[in-house]
Amino acid sequence: MLSRVAERMYWFGRYLERAENTARLVNVNSSLLLDLPVMDKHIWGGLIAITGSDETFGDRANADEKSVTRFLLADAANPGSLLSSVRMMRENVRTTREIMPSEAWERINEMYLFVDKNVQGGLGRGGRYEFLAGTIGYCHQITGQLFSNMSHGVAYDFIRIGRNLERADMTTRILDVGCMNLLTHKVDVALAFDNILWMNVLRSLSAYQMYRQHVRDRVNGEDVVQFLLKNAEFPRTVDHCLAELVTCLSRLPRNDLALRAVSRLRRLLGDTDVAVLLAGDLHQFIDQMQLELAEISSQVSQTWFQYTPQAPLQVQAQSQAGAGS
Repeated sequence: MLSRVAERMYWFGRYLERAENTARLVNVNSSLLLDLPVMDKHIWGGLIAITGSDETFGDRANADEKSVTRFLLADAANPGSLLSSVRMMRENVRTTREIMPSEAWERINEMYLFVDKNVQGGLGRGGRYEFLAGTIGYCHQITGQLFSNMSHGVAYDFIRIGRNLERADMTTRILDVGCMNLLTHKVDVALAFDNILWMNVLRSLSAYQMYRQHVRDRVNGEDVVQFLLKNAEFPRTVDHCLAELVTCLSRLPRNDLALRAVSRLRRLLGDTDVAVLLAGDLHQFIDQMQLELAEISSQVSQTWFQYTPQAPLQVQAQSQAGAGS
């Protein structure tokens, strides 16, 4: 496989996952306002931090519902917005669509047209749920068509690598900013709404029902963090994403450095005591995990997307990596 094709499949997987995550975050946090109306601005400002867009967004004092939803959903100048992610997802497939099932390519085009036509209507509360639910539905359809109709070869492995790296990164960001910083800065509200806040973390990852099947106790911080970091069965936990990376990378040539980076992060995760993290070290631990995830991404890029070590193809990778990766 040509390195440019592998790279486009990798970034297609990342942008597909990023679009779904963005839609889910905005949708869940819109619902959370019904339970926590006094935290309106703080909740929306937290979404900017979760997506890593503080510098692009600018003045956090203006982080109200209207400005944040427009920035995250419809701002073409924001490389991490839903609109930008869908456009880049389609563009990465457009020039390599011959290796993808025609049904999936048609669905990708349908999703692009749907988002482009309806994103402005999704900014208001009246049409937001329908727009975001439709977007998430398209993501699931594309993922399902690829799983069912695409040969599970090298191209499909690169899609899975991109998707699972993006998924693990988002899970750590939600744990870090979406919950811990929220609790830290709003202690008075957190004491009263602790259960609701942790449930919001789970629902941001569509993990609430699966969490309840694994944990028979009330929703609490230690069990939620333990589940989202270390559960091996739920597809959006960090541990599961890392296991998927090992499976995909093991089938590729020259995989030593990338596999070593994944193994290092798995050891770090396995040796961690969640109770100690919640006592005050969670933020530093998440920072370290994100650095390790960035190292895995770097190893993937250096190993398979560069023509030679002396002449790396950095232009596209850098422009795409700036979109919240």
